[in-house]
Amino acid sequence: MTHLEYKYLYSIDSPQELKQLPESELPRYCEEVRQYIIEECAKNPGHLASSLGAVEIAVALHYVYDTPYDKIVWDVGHQAYAHKIITGRREAFRQNRRKDGISGFPRMAESEYDAFGAGHASVSISAALGMVKAAKLRGEERKAVAVIGDGSMTGGLAFEGMNNAGADKGSDILVVLNDNNMAIDRSTGALNGYLLHLSTSPHYNRFKQRMWAMLSAVPPVLRFCQKVGNAVKHGLLQNSNLFESFGFRYFGRVDGHNVRELVRTFRALKRIKEPKLLHVLTSKGHGYRPAEDNLPVWHAPGRYNPDTGERVASAGGHDRYQDVFGQTLLDLARRDGRVVGVTPAMPSGCSMNIMMGEMPDRCFDVGIAESHAVTFSAGLAAGGLVPFCNIYSTFMQRAYDNIIHDVALQRLPVVLCLDRGGLVGEDGATHHGAFDLAYLSCIPNVVVAAPSDERELRNMMYTALCHGAPFAIRYPRGGGRGVEWRGCEFELLPIGRGRVLREGGDVAVLAIGKGCDAAMRAADMAAAEGVDVAVYDLRYAKPLDEGLLQEVATKFSRVVTVEDGVLRGGVGEAVTKFFADAGADVKVTTLGIDDRFVEQGTPAELYAECGYDAEGILQSIKQI
Repeated sequence: MTHLEYKYLYSIDSPQELKQLPESELPRYCEEVRQYIIEECAKNPGHLASSLGAVEIAVALHYVYDTPYDKIVWDVGHQAYAHKIITGRREAFRQNRRKDGISGFPRMAESEYDAFGAGHASVSISAALGMVKAAKLRGEERKAVAVIGDGSMTGGLAFEGMNNAGADKGSDILVVLNDNNMAIDRSTGALNGYLLHLSTSPHYNRFKQRMWAMLSAVPPVLRFCQKVGNAVKHGLLQNSNLFESFGFRYFGRVDGHNVRELVRTFRALKRIKEPKLLHVLTSKGHGYRPAEDNLPVWHAPGRYNPDTGERVASAGGHDRYQDVFGQTLLDLARRDGRVVGVTPAMPSGCSMNIMMGEMPDRCFDVGIAESHAVTFSAGLAAGGLVPFCNIYSTFMQRAYDNIIHDVALQRLPVVLCLDRGGLVGEDGATHHGAFDLAYLSCIPNVVVAAPSDERELRNMMYTALCHGAPFAIRYPRGGGRGVEWRGCEFELLPIGRGRVLREGGDVAVLAIGKGCDAAMRAADMAAAEGVDVAVYDLRYAKPLDEGLLQEVATKFSRVVTVEDGVLRGGVGEAVTKFFADAGADVKVTTLGIDDRFVEQGTPAELYAECGYDAEGILQSIKQI
């Protein structure tokens, strides 16, 4: 990495100050912002590659538009680091994603420049359109820009927004399609091929370069360029432009790393008061060779040496739950030809790439389209297969109706695998898998399981395969407890049956999933203080092990429940209701997430904040 001496970075704290720079100096400023992101993310890990690819877009937008009066909505907010640095958060960026620091995503409560929070993909067009309509009704002349990229255009919500926006020619909205051919992994699907075709047609692009030169010089030529360009595109590309079919005026392609060309283009498009889309080509990880050479890894690389690109290995830990899932899925697929895998753009994130390497025809990456992933899985199941549909817990929320209507109602054998269940750490409120145990347990016909260690996950996957009906397994991010699982014979776990992890006589702790580990440590700490604690692993949030609960009610008058999820509608409430309905004289203390959103921090910090780390459990045991 070649170091620049910072000339402008520390003198610009707002878009207004940015506008004072001569246009000729913008490339230098972009390189300084990029270097700053690289240096800071090396010490304080975050989403690196996406933001490196969007530096020039952020600089050009703030240079041309009157922010925060004009609104910029960043889709997949992890491409917005440069935006945060430009808008007065350069120093705060040193605490990016840390507890009590700034969020790794745009957040309305954090800055007036963050027009809309976006931690999930494909929201920008709908939100920006709403802002345009609100401004019009209030008699305001605000512009709205939706910056969508990193595979987000494959999401159905993006097309719903375009369909609505394009129907009203008075909607002054600009969609910036940041096309880098990537999400976390390489983008897939027909739309990706279509964009590639638009971007690489040599005849069209030669003509486009001439037309854009005219457009930048003479405003009246703008309309002429568009009309002629449409005709040429239709003729040379031999099909209509998809975006124009939605009622948008299409402009592109533009080099997304040429900030001066972007400035000229945005100025021209700013005059057009109707729905329009600018197709911008960028490289994810641009300007930092290690990131450019291995994009999936450098999406969120952890700590690294900024000069060499050498990644700093984290402290040795146990196998990750996602890798247990990936290897077990392959093992199951080898023994049962019905097994297939489905993921919405997360093959490496959930480790389904393990099976993809050996059985690519039995794995399906459907793009960022969670609702489709679930209903597609339902179709596979209706066709006689057993799909393991792996979606991060926070993103599974987007497919809720599909789970109810397409899977559960029809009792189809779809195995819903929810990675990143519970509090996930530095990604914060938009990414915590806090609600899954509650939102799944109220759906009829669905078994809801949560493994407490690596072997339990492996056996739950086998049990789900044998079950023949909807089955959900949620498991946490990161490493397990160190329980040996590789090559172990599969064991069928009776549905709705828990297990005793530790015998005791004073207090019973009923835990599920990740909570079991903290409960065991709390029991050890309590023993040192003379309190004899029994620990039970419920295994299943639904159905609950009623036999185990009846046994607990006969032995204990004081019970603590522990879950890495929300308390409202969660496992603790279900346990409390069971004891109440049974007329058992049991005092229950429920530990989990209160009725609030939890911000970012390390998992350990957040467990402590919510009161269900080992120390928090111990304190609850002592209080009762």
